[in-house]
Amino acid sequence: MANEKLRRQIVHEAARMMYERNESEYYRAKMKAGRRVCQGWVKPSDLPSNAEIREEIQRMASLFEGQSRTDKLREMRVEALRIMRLLSHCKPKLIGSVLTGHVRQGSDIDIHVFASNTDPVTSVLDLEGLTYDVEHKRVRKHGEERVFTHIHVRDRYPIELTLYTPDKASFVFKSSITGKAMDRASVAELEAFLATEYPDIDLDGELAAADNAVDRFQVYRALLLPLEGVKQSKKYHPEGDALYHSLQVFELARDEVPYDEEFILAALLHDVGKAIDAGDHVGAALEALAEFTTDRTRWLIEHHMEAHLIHDRTIGHRAHLRLKESPDYEELVMLGQCDRGGRIPGMQVCDLDEALEYIRDLARQYG
Repeated sequence: MANEKLRRQIVHEAARMMYERNESEYYRAKMKAGRRVCQGWVKPSDLPSNAEIREEIQRMASLFEGQSRTDKLREMRVEALRIMRLLSHCKPKLIGSVLTGHVRQGSDIDIHVFASNTDPVTSVLDLEGLTYDVEHKRVRKHGEERVFTHIHVRDRYPIELTLYTPDKASFVFKSSITGKAMDRASVAELEAFLATEYPDIDLDGELAAADNAVDRFQVYRALLLPLEGVKQSKKYHPEGDALYHSLQVFELARDEVPYDEEFILAALLHDVGKAIDAGDHVGAALEALAEFTTDRTRWLIEHHMEAHLIHDRTIGHRAHLRLKESPDYEELVMLGQCDRGGRIPGMQVCDLDEALEYIRDLARQYG
C-alpha cells in the first residue's frame, strides 16, 4: 500500500510539472517528482510509467479547461489538416496529442514531414507569410547521438514540423509513452478521421474559415517592424528608433505585471501609429488595432499621452477626473512610467519575436 501511495504521489507531481510546462520530458519529470516526493533516491520500481503520467495530465486538463479544451482540440485538428494539405508534397503525417486527443494548455500540433532538406517546407511557409524558426537539436539516446531538424511555426496554434528523409516516410516510429507503434495519420486518413469523429463537420467550410483566420500576432508584427525605421527626437528619445523604444517599454511593463496580457500588449503597441501617421500616431494606432485588441488595451493606448500630463501635473482638472473614473487608471499611470523609462541608450531588450511569443504564451495560458 505504501509503495502504491508513493507511486500515485509521484504520478501527480510529475503530471503537475508537465501540465504547468515546468518540464517537457517524461523521464526528467518522473525523476524530479520522485526525488521531491521521496526526498532522496527513488527505486526504479517506484517510478510510474509514462502512460500513467499522461492519464493524470489529461485529468488535470479536463478539470481545469473543461469545454474549451474540446473546442480547441477540434480547431487544432482542422488547422493540422490545413497545414498538411499545404505540405502534401512532403507526405506529412500528424502525430501526438492533437491526433490522440490528449491536448492540454500549450500543446502544439506535431507533424512529421519528409524531404531531403528544409527548402520544400520553408518555401511553402514563406509563401503563406508564416513566421518560423529552424532548430537542429542534438539528442543522445542509448549511447548514440542524432541530430533532429525541427521547424517551429508561430501561428494561431504552435506547430512543430519534424523533418525526416524521404526514405523514412513508411518507417514505423515508436511512441516514447507506450513503446508501441506511434499513432499517425496522413492527409487522407486525417480527413476520414475528422468525418468520423465529428459527423456534423463541414470540412470545406471550416478549412476555409481557418485559411481566412487572421493571426493577430502577425498583425502586431507587421505593425511593429516599420518602427525600426522611425527615428525620433534625440531630446526626448536618446535611445534611438521607435521599435527599440517599444521593446524597452515592453520589458519594463513585463517586469511590473508579468501576467497582464492586455497591459503588456498596450506597452508594446502604444507607438505603432508613428509608422502610419506621425501627426496623429494615437489615432492611427487605434484604427489599425481596432479589430485585433481588447477595449482595455485600446483605452490604455488611447490615453498614454495623457499619462505624461498626469506625471507632469499639467493635465486639466476635469480631464484628470474623467480618467480617474476608469478602473484602469492606475495601469495608465504605470504605462506612462514605463513609457518614460524606456528611453535608455544601450538598454538590453529581447527581440521582437521573443516579445510577441511571450504575449502569445500568456494568451494560451490565460485565454
